[in-house]
Amino acid sequence: MKSNHQPIIIFIIIITINNPISANPDPKTSIVFTTLGRTRYAFDIFSLPVNSPFNPTTELQLTDGKSVNFNGHFASSVNDQTLITDDPTVKNQPATHLVYVTERNGSSAIYMDVVSYSKTESTRSRSVLETDRSVVETELTRSQRRLVGGGGEGISMKDRPSLVGDELIYVSTREETGVGRTSWAAVYTTQLSTGLTRRLTPKGVADFSPAVSPSGLWTAVASLGEKGWGGEVEELNTDIYVFLTRNGSGRVKVVEHGGWPSWVDEERFYFHRRGDDGWWSVYMAILSIDGSFSVDSVVIRRVTPPGLHSFTPAASVANKNIVAVATRRPGSDYRHIELYDIVSGSFKELTRLVAPRAHHFNPFMSPDSKRVGYHRCRGSGRKGKMVKNDLFLENIQTQRPGISLFRIDGSFPSFSKDGDRIAYVGLPGLYVVNSDGSNHREIIPDLTAFSTAWDPKRKGVVYTSIGPTFASVDTGVDVVSVDIDADQISYTKLTIGGQNNAFPSVSPDGKWVVFRSGRSGYKNLYIMDAFEGEKGGLTQLTNGPWSDTMCNWSPDGDWIAFASDRHSPGSGSFALYMIHPNGTGLRQLIHSGEAGRTNHPWFSPDGKYIVFTSDYAAVSAEPISNSHHYQPYGEIFTMKLDGSELTRLTHNSYEDGTPSWGPIYMMPKNVEWSIGEQKCSFEDCQWLAITNSDDDGKIKCGG
Repeated sequence: MKSNHQPIIIFIIIITINNPISANPDPKTSIVFTTLGRTRYAFDIFSLPVNSPFNPTTELQLTDGKSVNFNGHFASSVNDQTLITDDPTVKNQPATHLVYVTERNGSSAIYMDVVSYSKTESTRSRSVLETDRSVVETELTRSQRRLVGGGGEGISMKDRPSLVGDELIYVSTREETGVGRTSWAAVYTTQLSTGLTRRLTPKGVADFSPAVSPSGLWTAVASLGEKGWGGEVEELNTDIYVFLTRNGSGRVKVVEHGGWPSWVDEERFYFHRRGDDGWWSVYMAILSIDGSFSVDSVVIRRVTPPGLHSFTPAASVANKNIVAVATRRPGSDYRHIELYDIVSGSFKELTRLVAPRAHHFNPFMSPDSKRVGYHRCRGSGRKGKMVKNDLFLENIQTQRPGISLFRIDGSFPSFSKDGDRIAYVGLPGLYVVNSDGSNHREIIPDLTAFSTAWDPKRKGVVYTSIGPTFASVDTGVDVVSVDIDADQISYTKLTIGGQNNAFPSVSPDGKWVVFRSGRSGYKNLYIMDAFEGEKGGLTQLTNGPWSDTMCNWSPDGDWIAFASDRHSPGSGSFALYMIHPNGTGLRQLIHSGEAGRTNHPWFSPDGKYIVFTSDYAAVSAEPISNSHHYQPYGEIFTMKLDGSELTRLTHNSYEDGTPSWGPIYMMPKNVEWSIGEQKCSFEDCQWLAITNSDDDGKIKCGG
C-alpha cells in the first residue's frame, strides 16, 4: 500500500510548491493609510542660470516628470565607466550629470540622469520679456540609471546625496536601531562599481544632511549625537560633526546648534540655525587651517541678516562670494530661492520671478557656479503644465509578505466587511470607492467628517463623526451612521449633546458601537446601541482624567484597542492599550518611549496583529527641508498582540497615519485619479510663517 501511494504524494507536493497561492497558506490582505499632503507634491528638479537677466525660458526641468523627484546634486565629474552611458548621442553632447532622490514604483531610490540640451532661438512678446528674442534650451537626450535603493528594500533616502568619483554618500534608514523613538537615519557610502556599502555614522547615532568637502576628504553632517531626538518637529537641535569620508573616522563636533552644512572650501562651510531672535539664518563656520577641529577652535559668524528667514544654504565653490539659500520673506506665503552676496550683503531673487506662487526647496549649485538647482511642484510652473501620475491609490512596496500596502489620497480609510469597498473622508466630505479604485462617489459633500467604520452586518452602512477635528472635550462633535446605498442619502445622529463624540467602531455582531466622548470632562470610551444610538443603551467603558481615543473593535469581539495618554495625562504622549468590552483585562500594547506617540490602532482581519502609526522610528530628515507636516515622524507599523514581530512598513519623513486593514489582497499597482486634481495645493511649514507684530511693533516669527 505504501508503494502504491508514494508517487501520488510526491506529485501533490510538486504541484503545491509551484502554486504561488498554495505556497503561502496565510490569507493575503491589504493595508491602506494616509500621508498628509504627499499626493499633492509632484516634485521635479529644475535649475536657473545665476547671471542671466530674468527670463522664464531659462528655467530647465532636469528630471523626467515621473513620480516625485527632489534633493539634487550636480556631479562635478563622472570618471567611472559604470556611470557613463553607451549612447553615442549623449557622449558627444555637453551634458548635465544630476544625482537625486526619487520615489517611484512604490519605493525610494537615488538616480543619476545624464541630460544634454540643445539651444534654439525663439521670439517672445515684450510684455513678457525685456527683449524680443531669447535662447531656449530644450532636452535633447537623457540617460538614466538607478544608483541605490528601489527594488523593494523598504528604506528611505530623503536627504541630498553626493557623488565623489564612484562613491555615493547618502542617508538611509536601512538599519533598525532596536530602540524606540530613535532615528534610523544614518550616512552610508556605496562604491557604485562594486556595490560595496559601508556605514559612516556610528551605531546609536542619527545623522542628517551630509555634505562632502570639495576635495572629498571630509564629510559634515547635522547630527543628534548621543543626546537623541527629543520630539522636535520644527528644528531638531542638531550639532554639526565632521569626519573622514573614506571610513567615518576622525569624527569630531565642530558646531553646536546647526544643520544643513554646505562646504565653501576645505576650511569653511555654511549652515543654518534658528537664532535667538526667531529668524532662521545662514551662518559660516571657519575651521582651523591645521585641521585640528573642535567646537572651541571653530569661528562662527552670521551671514544672512535678520528680517527674513534664510535656510538650506548651498555654497558656490567657483564663486565663493555667493551662497544660494531658500527664503521666506515677510508678506510672502512661499519659500523661494535667492542668491546672497556675502561681500555686498545683498540678495538676488531667482525663482520668484519665474514661479511666484510655488514653493521652491533646497538649492544646490553647479560645479562652475553658473546654475542653481532646486525642486518644486511641476504643476505650478509658468506654463501651467498638467501634472502627470495623479494617483488616488499609490502602491508602496513592503517586505511584509502577503500584504498589499497603499497610500490613499484621503483620510481615515476603512474597508467594508468583504473588502470590496473603501470609505474615507476628504476633510471635508464623505466618500466611498471600490477597492480597485473604480466607482468613486461623493456621499455627503461638505460634511466635516473624520474617521470611518463599516457595519459588519448591515450592508452599505458607514459610521463616522461630524464636527471639528482636534477639538476640546465640549466641542460639538457627534457620531452618525450613513446608508451610502440609499436612494436619498442622509445621516442619522446616534449621540446626544455633541460633547466630542468620535471614532466609532462596530462590534462584529453589529449590535454595538464603541466610541470616545468628552461628556465626563475627559475623553473616555463608551459603548452604545448600533441602531438607536445612546438612546437605546449606553455604557461607560473607561473612566479617568485622561484621553482614551481612536478605538477599534477586534474581529472576534473580545478586545477593543485604543490610544491613550493615561500613563501621562495631558502630556501629548500616547500609547496603545487593549481592554475587554466588559471593562476587564486592560493592558498596554506598545509605547514608543517617554513622551512618544503611538496612535490609530486597527486589527488585522484575523485578529492576530494590529497596524498603527508611531514615532517609534523618530525622524528621518530635517523638518525644514520638507513641506508642512504636523507630525513629520509618523510611520506605519504592524505588531502581534503579544508585542512580538514589530515591523516597519513605511520609511519617509512624512506624516503617515490612520491605517486600516482589509480582508482582501488589492493588486499591487497604482490607481490614477479619474478626475483632474490640483496637485500643488500643499502648505509650507506653518511654524515658519511670519506672524503679526507684537505690542512693541517687532515682527514675531518662527514659532
